[in-house]
Amino acid sequence: MKKLFFGILYTLFLISLSGCQTVSKKIEDTTVQEEKELSKWLNKPEEGLKSFYGQPDKIEFLKTRNRNYVYITEKYKIKCVRKFEVNPRNIVVGFSSKNCF
Repeated sequence: MKKLFFGILYTLFLISLSGCQTVSKKIEDTTVQEEKELSKWLNKPEEGLKSFYGQPDKIEFLKTRNRNYVYITEKYKIKCVRKFEVNPRNIVVGFSSKNCF
């Protein structure tokens, strides 16, 4: 009887462990896809970015004379924050994203 109980417990543990790995894999894949999509904007004009995403929710001015265009969206009560760094020549030179999937 004890062997059956421990066998079932062990099986449930393995199933839950593989489920966590599946979720981690999906998050990793989504993050890679997000970076791939955002990297398409590098060295592109600011106007194309604005026409695709609209006006930024916030503009942060940096000490380097560059500025960050911040776009904030919400999905399933989780805030997605995308930042695009634009240089004085109005060219996108960098990006970052947080909680975007």
